[in-house]
Amino acid sequence: MTLNSTRDLLLWCTLINYGVLLIWFLAFKFAHSWMYRLHGQWFRISVEQFDAIHYAAMAIYKVGVLLLNLVPYIALCIVA
Repeated sequence: MTLNSTRDLLLWCTLINYGVLLIWFLAFKFAHSWMYRLHGQWFRISVEQFDAIHYAAMAIYKVGVLLLNLVPYIALCIVA
């Protein structure tokens, strides 16, 4: 795999992962009650716990995307 193809792969991975994060946020924002009812069937958690879990999970996902996709992409752009 060449440097350019690796860089392109990381760019696409970053864009796709941010797209997933955006869809997740929009679903959480506009379908919150539906998502809570769906998960409430399986787990006994309060609305506050549900919100905190999703907020933390989105933050961890975002940090993962930054560290595993965006930073290596920027490093390869600097090296190239």
